[in-house]
Amino acid sequence: QAQPVESGGGLVQAGGSLRLSCAASDRTLSTFVTGWFRQAPGKEREFVADINWSGLGPVYADSVKGRFTISRDNAKNTVYLRMNSLKPEDTAVYYCGRRHVPISEATFKEGDYDSWGQGTQVTVSS
Repeated sequence: QAQPVESGGGLVQAGGSLRLSCAASDRTLSTFVTGWFRQAPGKEREFVADINWSGLGPVYADSVKGRFTISRDNAKNTVYLRMNSLKPEDTAVYYCGRRHVPISEATFKEGDYDSWGQGTQVTVSS
């Protein structure tokens, strides 16, 4: 299966917005659950959001609820993360991955996911 490719990161001021994309050249994303994680320097990779193949019932980390929105376009094999009201603490490298455990067993930790992309840097200035 093709590795996904993340894009859309950049430098933005606090309060600004960005939309990240996670795209794959095959049907990997359209048939699997996809999650977004982020990793700040010196910290562990942490869960941000998760969306199943139908796009229903997305899951969010408490730290991003109400500010971030995960969505998908299966026709384009792409999953998006819309980030509004960005804060300096959102600064991190953002990764997408494929969840390989069912929702009933999911812990939404890094070990539930594989097929990671290379990441895209998001920097929020104060």
